Amino acid sequence: MLDLFTDKDTNWLPYDGEVYYQPDALTRASADRYFQRLMELTPWKPDEAIIYGKHVVTARKTAWYADQRATYTYSGVARQALLWNDDLRDLKERVEKLTGESFNGCLLNLYHNGGEGIGWHADDESALRSGAMIASLSLGAARKFVFKHRRSGEKVSILLEPGSLLRMQGETQQHWLHTLPKTVRVREPRINLTFRQMNLFA
Repeated sequence: MLDLFTDKDTNWLPYDGEVYYQPDALTRASADRYFQRLMELTPWKPDEAIIYGKHVVTARKTAWYADQRATYTYSGVARQALLWNDDLRDLKERVEKLTGESFNGCLLNLYHNGGEGIGWHADDESALRSGAMIASLSLGAARKFVFKHRRSGEKVSILLEPGSLLRMQGETQQHWLHTLPKTVRVREPRINLTFRQMNLFA
């Protein structure tokens, strides 16, 4: 199943969760403008993780912003948040208006090309508010995003286009894993902004 639905109120998951996709959350011109500014102005750093006791540094780069300079730990590594800049505050307000939700944190990911991706995982860290919506805004290159049910193995794929917004909510993180697969077909960079509701501790 790939780009079968275009209605932002259609649930892409057949059961055990809710995923909604809006392809036109931003106009293409606006998406391109924010992409260029974030590429240039964000203090990107390689992502880090502790996997089976080994410290791993990825080619993918990240940055984390929040309402306060809180510490956020995932994959065994602690990260300190930066405070919102004007561009991210504008985008946060736009996403909040579209979703009807409020967000106090955002993890930005930079994939330089299709050779970079992220493996199967769920966004279920203890720092995230349980069951809260995660809203992912895509800029730059279009990339395929895949969900896999933990028990049945059923998969659902969506092409995330620049300016699109993906909403994951309900029991999605408990029952479904997701991945951004690597591909040789994409040579351009992609940025995604995952707006979150965090349990923040300074």
